[in-house]
Amino acid sequence: MIQKIDMHAHVFPPITREDAERLDAEQAPWLQIDANGKTGHIMTGNQKFRPVDSSLWDPARRIAAMDEHQVDVQIVCATPVMFGYSWPGPAAADWAARMNDLTLEHCSHNPQRLKAMAQVPLQDLELACREVERARNTGHVGVQIGNHVGPRDLDDPQLVDFLIHCAEIGMPVLVHPWDMMTDGRMKRWMLPWLVSMPAETQLGILSLILSGAFERIPRSLKLCFAHGGGSFAFLLGRVENAWHHRDIIREDCPRPPSEYLDRFYVDSAVFDARSLRLLIDVMGAERVLLGSDYPYPLGEQEVGRLVSTADLPSATQQRIMLHNTVEFFGL
Repeated sequence: MIQKIDMHAHVFPPITREDAERLDAEQAPWLQIDANGKTGHIMTGNQKFRPVDSSLWDPARRIAAMDEHQVDVQIVCATPVMFGYSWPGPAAADWAARMNDLTLEHCSHNPQRLKAMAQVPLQDLELACREVERARNTGHVGVQIGNHVGPRDLDDPQLVDFLIHCAEIGMPVLVHPWDMMTDGRMKRWMLPWLVSMPAETQLGILSLILSGAFERIPRSLKLCFAHGGGSFAFLLGRVENAWHHRDIIREDCPRPPSEYLDRFYVDSAVFDARSLRLLIDVMGAERVLLGSDYPYPLGEQEVGRLVSTADLPSATQQRIMLHNTVEFFGL
């Protein structure tokens, strides 16, 4: 039987309202657990942000679900609302350290099967570098970052410097879309998650390619984009065509965009066998990692089912479900 490592799963520790109020009484996230102990809400101040259940904060429930889905190891990271990028750097640094310690505490329930990725105060380069080093030294296997900080995309010099630092210390990076672009036209039917979220991920990838940032970032950086790289694989041909025919696309990007595919990875959370086969065809089987987005409803409900039912060779399934992630994180 093929072993499985799920490298894209979320956690939200039982953050109290008091914890949150130390950061921001109006906006900082906390967990309101219902009397039954099995359901609750992520809250921001007094506002309900998202309904959740105990699989998000209870490691025993998580392990039981992993057993059900035959997942051997799960790598967990913050729910993006926890990032705290809008607050002053020192306050966000203290918050990130607290969140990282709580995530390690969650994983301590079964450290052989649960591994942690850290978060950092990405709005402050010095503090972010300091926290990512501390996180690596305390047992985190990688760091998750959002795809932007306010109007600053991944080509921002300080964000590029952070990626360079991660390369230098050997810390793998997962880029997760968050705070999706919207002007109010996508206010219903979860359209920000269905339209803007894939676009945010493509924006992050193209920001690094077209700005020339990949020319400055060491090739040793292990960099993965969530949700199959968003809309990138499907639209690569459009970008490639533009590079060949418009000089403004080539201003900072010395090589065709397709020549940068070996600089990053994507996860497998695309939910359709045809999409997965296209993703593998574009990126290469060695660049796709099993990721479920567990335990959220928009994630894969039976972890690994897509990879196992997409009519892929056994060796490709093993790469995606196990070997690529072992190599990416150095497990």
